[in-house]
Amino acid sequence: MILSMTGFGKAAVVYKNTKITAEIKSLNSKQLDLAIRLPQQYREIELSLRNMVAKSLERGKVDLYVYTENTEETAPATLNIPLLTAYKQQLQQLSQTLGVPEPQDWMATLLRLPDAIKAENTSTETDEGELEAIKQAVENAIAALIEFRTQEGNRLEKFFRLKIENIRVLLADVMQYETERVAKIKARILDSLSKLDGVEYDHNRFEQEMIFYIEKLDINEEKLRLHNHLDYFIDTIDNGHGQGKKLGFISQEMGREINTLGSKSNHAEMQIIVVKMKDELEQIKEQVFNVL
Repeated sequence: MILSMTGFGKAAVVYKNTKITAEIKSLNSKQLDLAIRLPQQYREIELSLRNMVAKSLERGKVDLYVYTENTEETAPATLNIPLLTAYKQQLQQLSQTLGVPEPQDWMATLLRLPDAIKAENTSTETDEGELEAIKQAVENAIAALIEFRTQEGNRLEKFFRLKIENIRVLLADVMQYETERVAKIKARILDSLSKLDGVEYDHNRFEQEMIFYIEKLDINEEKLRLHNHLDYFIDTIDNGHGQGKKLGFISQEMGREINTLGSKSNHAEMQIIVVKMKDELEQIKEQVFNVL
């Protein structure tokens, strides 16, 4: 089973009169690239949240967003007039400095700024229970993200197995042209020699050189190595998650063998098969970047 690096998770926990919501999303990345946004009063547990995410998600570009809502129906709140006044003065100064127009709708602009509205009679201090509730919300969101990654990983696994099988079928199709290919190459060389009037050549030496030339075009080793890479790719999928980088390396090796097959084929139908194999492999490579 493999896991995708792409996913989204959301969870909410209610503590006293506060609803705490955690949202987390991830995209593909070579390492863990984590960004956390949470209210200022919870900054003391940011390191703990980072450790929770790093332990569970391993890799990916991860964004964690924690926000709170007051669940009281008549939660008292007032406009933060001193802060809004300061905001407006700074924005007017910024407008003059940069030579840009002032906002047309000052009210909408100011109310979107941080802490424009403040709750009455609420303490900025958080107790231990509230901090634990935040951790629980984040943990639940991570679990939802992992479930999403698992579902997406199952889809990717089916996709990879299909593409690998397609390459196997194409590789088997190569065999029907191998004997014909050698005969055509030899016939083409003999035909070219026959067109050279008055040229005599040693037939025994010609056969020796022909054998040497044909050996250089032999593709048995490339076929065997490609077949082994295909097996190794599937074995790696079966060995569990955390194999994204390895799958990427294997797909690169598969590409080398397919390219060599193409350079040695010297046959129109085989070249078509090689192009089809490259197309299947390219689709694999595009999706491997999303594997954890």
